[in-house]
Amino acid sequence: MSRFSIRLSLVLLSVVFMLAVSGCSNLEFPWVYRLKIDQGNIITQEMVNQLKPGMTRDQVKFVMGSPLILDPFHDNRWDYVYTVLDPKGKRTGQKLTILFNNDTLSGLSGDFIPQSAETTKTN
Repeated sequence: MSRFSIRLSLVLLSVVFMLAVSGCSNLEFPWVYRLKIDQGNIITQEMVNQLKPGMTRDQVKFVMGSPLILDPFHDNRWDYVYTVLDPKGKRTGQKLTILFNNDTLSGLSGDFIPQSAETTKTN
């Protein structure tokens, strides 16, 4: 075999190896540990239950923490978003939007509904 044919076969072997390895990127190897990835603000029903109409921005921030998204075009809106990517690749999430009127809490929307104290006692 000439040097050229040896080099050519090494190059072809390298290309075949790289293609085979790149095709394995979607395989799940049992010895590879995958992390659960949390992002955003953790939102709990207990936190949402503490929110009452008329609360100031500071009181809301004390209960909920700093909002993930502060929209410069909508100063009266705070968005809290929480997403989880589990090791299997499934993404789940929760969202809560808090609306203010004259710097006091005026409304909520999203995945949580505040429960009153009477409702939680009967359940």
